[in-house]
Amino acid sequence: MGGTATSASGNRTASRGRIDKRQAILDAAFAVFAKRGYAGACMEEIAEVAGVAKHTVYNHLGDKENLFHAAMEATGNAVMDGNLALAEQLTVEGGANGRNGEADEESGDREGSDPVRSRLEEVGYRMLLQCCDPRSWALRRLLHAEITRFPGLLEVVWGRGADRLRQTLADRMARLSLAGLLRPCDPVEAAEQFLALLTGPMEARSQLGTRPVPDTELHTVADAAVDTFLRAFRDVQQNRSLPVTAP
Repeated sequence: MGGTATSASGNRTASRGRIDKRQAILDAAFAVFAKRGYAGACMEEIAEVAGVAKHTVYNHLGDKENLFHAAMEATGNAVMDGNLALAEQLTVEGGANGRNGEADEESGDREGSDPVRSRLEEVGYRMLLQCCDPRSWALRRLLHAEITRFPGLLEVVWGRGADRLRQTLADRMARLSLAGLLRPCDPVEAAEQFLALLTGPMEARSQLGTRPVPDTELHTVADAAVDTFLRAFRDVQQNRSLPVTAP
């Protein structure tokens, strides 16, 4: 019995080590592809960055093309999981802030007067942080650069995840509408408009991710996006209480 237990423990350790090694290779591959592009990247450098032998890269993920697809998909999933986690925070419980009506120290006054706006601004700001993360920009630049070489890559890396994000946000918009906090609307359209208002300005402001965007600027973009969104998706009576944002 002792030998069996020891063997099982050893198998679990070996399996965990293989998973960790695979993730290290994927992380290293994405870093090298982001730096060199697909054509300029080589398996030797990827192996060196991952801290493994070159044959280990091949054993785990096959050739360069398969490794590129796997690294892009893994990174895309990680980025999108972060966005999905943020979208799920847009709840109506406790006045749409998920805190049972209790305001936090940063936004107490604003949540008391307009909890929906405050929560949208917070989620929007955090989504912009995710959008401006260097990994997110590197992913988008690689997709644009290699789309003609790998035309199906966009759907694999971004398409399915974007659909999940849109549907998650649409679910939250529908709940806000049913609670009377937004006017009756198409929740998918509301989700699309919210995302567009947030991310639309960022390519120019960040110069495709080559210019760091100050935190104050991210807040400004998030606040302006929410202001425009609420003026479109709240009824006239609700909007009478909204402050006018200075240009």
